[in-house]
Amino acid sequence: MAGKFEIYTDAAKKYRWRLKAGNGEIIAVGEAYESKSGAQNGIDSVKRNAPDARVEDDT
Repeated sequence: MAGKFEIYTDAAKKYRWRLKAGNGEIIAVGEAYESKSGAQNGIDSVKRNAPDARVEDDT
């Protein structure tokens, strides 16, 4: 099963997104947005900007 993005509202009635792996584990979360379209824009940004993102180890 492929991963999926979910948009939901939190306790403060803000829109958030989370990315779930195929096994249902949450592997990424977004910030709080005032609008559903803001959350969708956040998802679109991750899809657009992260495919080739490098990993920086700052430990």
